Amino acid sequence: MALRPNNRLGMRTQQMSHDQAYAAGIDEGLRAYMLKVYNYMCIGLGLTGAVAFATSTSPALMQTIYGTPLQWVVMLAPIGLVFFLAAKVQSMKASTAQTLFWIYAGSMGLSLAYVFAVYTGESVARVFFITAGAFAGLSLYGYTTKRNLSGMGSFLIMGVIGLLIAAVVNIFLESSALQFAISVLGVLIFAGLTAYDTQKIKSIYVESDGTAVAEKKAIMGALTLYLDFINMFIFLLHLFGNRE
Repeated sequence: MALRPNNRLGMRTQQMSHDQAYAAGIDEGLRAYMLKVYNYMCIGLGLTGAVAFATSTSPALMQTIYGTPLQWVVMLAPIGLVFFLAAKVQSMKASTAQTLFWIYAGSMGLSLAYVFAVYTGESVARVFFITAGAFAGLSLYGYTTKRNLSGMGSFLIMGVIGLLIAAVVNIFLESSALQFAISVLGVLIFAGLTAYDTQKIKSIYVESDGTAVAEKKAIMGALTLYLDFINMFIFLLHLFGNRE
């Protein structure tokens, strides 16, 4: 009779060992997936910065882009690429999605070249590191918190829509007070989105995903966090950047 409890204990121990091994496998896969997301995002940011800086140091190129209607193409092309990638990513190859992401990052560099022409290099660098530090902390919070941030999503998206409307209105009003309010709210909204999006990207990881699916999820996750970083950087630059 004494053998039965021992057998049961042994079975429970084996089950616990199996569960722990399974959880460890998921954790390892999740870490690799999130690392890929951050790597893509960082490379994209590096490409954007390199293209923006190279463009800003070429007077002829700056005149060609910002002195002609071509500036509208440069400004609107990244928006079109984002919508196209989001709509078609499921039906395209992972390699195609990755290529489009690099094209998008490069086109954003062209559209952000004005930053180096309008603001001092020192203030651009300072605001970049401020943004990087804030982003790292917020993304880490989103990754590690046990709190469900999904309730923030709709509120933050509404905030983004409100920002767009206010920005369009301010094109005609040219109000410095409204621009200041937009910048402050923009920083807060994209700070919240950084934490929210990180948790969402983490939550859609599935261990059983095939290589292509996991790759495309990582690319779209990188694009989402890239946008959060860029927008937070721009709004902080409006607040703390020193103009030439």
